[in-house]
Amino acid sequence: MKTIELRGLDKTLYQETLENGLEIYLIPYEDKNNYYISYATKYGSDVLTFTDEEGEYTPPLGIAHYLEHKMFEEPSGEDPFTFFSVSGSDGNASTSYEETNYICTGNKAFKENLRYLIQFVNNPYFTDENVEKEKGIIAEEIKMYEDIPDYKLEMCLRNNLYHKSPRKLDIAGTIPEINKITKEDLYRCYHAFYTPNNMFILITGKFDVEEAIQIIKEELENKESKTPSKIVKPKEKKEVVRKEEILYEDIEVPKIAYGIKVPKTSINMRSFERDLYINMITTILFGASSEFRERVRKSKILNDISTDWEDDEDYKTFYLLATTTEPDQLIEEIEKELSNISINKKTLERMKKVWIANEVKMIDNIVRTEYNLFYDIIAYNKVIDNRIDRIRKMNMKDLDYLLKEMDLSNRSIVKMVSLKAKD
Repeated sequence: MKTIELRGLDKTLYQETLENGLEIYLIPYEDKNNYYISYATKYGSDVLTFTDEEGEYTPPLGIAHYLEHKMFEEPSGEDPFTFFSVSGSDGNASTSYEETNYICTGNKAFKENLRYLIQFVNNPYFTDENVEKEKGIIAEEIKMYEDIPDYKLEMCLRNNLYHKSPRKLDIAGTIPEINKITKEDLYRCYHAFYTPNNMFILITGKFDVEEAIQIIKEELENKESKTPSKIVKPKEKKEVVRKEEILYEDIEVPKIAYGIKVPKTSINMRSFERDLYINMITTILFGASSEFRERVRKSKILNDISTDWEDDEDYKTFYLLATTTEPDQLIEEIEKELSNISINKKTLERMKKVWIANEVKMIDNIVRTEYNLFYDIIAYNKVIDNRIDRIRKMNMKDLDYLLKEMDLSNRSIVKMVSLKAKD
């Protein structure tokens, strides 16, 4: 086991990789009472087709999410939620485009909960009956989201941005697709991706490092890894599918979704640095204290706004969703901001200080620390241990290079307006 100092944050990361490839990341806290455990596989809804020892295989859409749900089935009939609740702990799970994560949080029974979490994830129990009964539950979940205006808006934007990328699809799949899922489908996907060399354990909070390592090794050291399944990835075109679309829905205040698809190959920069600068630019342009926010607030055309960047295989994609009384005027303001990006050294240095202060503050929160490290592992296949140093090294030369090379013209816009406007 090796120790890695998180520079500037006064915290030590203990990291070990078992012979079967399982990665372990541990950050103990002496001054906390609670802990946060993640046991994750790098398998999410991005995988549409893969090749294993049986050949090429395309399972029904939404199977990664369905598999996550069914992992909570136990032969005894007792579900893991009940086990964790006995000690006042919480169990949960989530599926994204890139990973599936099984979680336990609590302040008691650390050893018992860690062991149980590993055991239930390592021992799937699928039957024709329990697979079938889940279909109605997930179908209702899908229907529920389909009735939410913000969900419709985002999915419409995704479909207008992407031709073939899995990012245009709902993580939960569709009702016709999930109705096709069988226990054989679930077992095949499980054995392809729930293998030690495709998984990791991340723990932050109050726990004993040696005890954690001992339990993990007892449960997983002898588990064999499989040859990684080859994922068949569709090639995505640079151009968006549709530049503009209007949706008519039962809403009172209009909404907009603004997306930009930026090719990663156009930016010759290390991925972490690239992401730092892109997030810095977005914060300066559209953050809570930005000139844009002040301008649209004074104009009284903005109700709320959210922004995010997402990584596809070949693209960085920008998402901006907003509720606005004047959609056309807000879009005009957004495009004005994006077409005249001007950031000076004073602004850059001010933002660097804010970010460094936030990093120092966040390390005291075990949940935020868990989220940050989890993102690093998924996005960069390692923990970034010198984040503050790399923020300090941000400079105008690299920022200007990124602004010059980043093509922001490849965009799509969706407006959602009231049904009354259709008449």
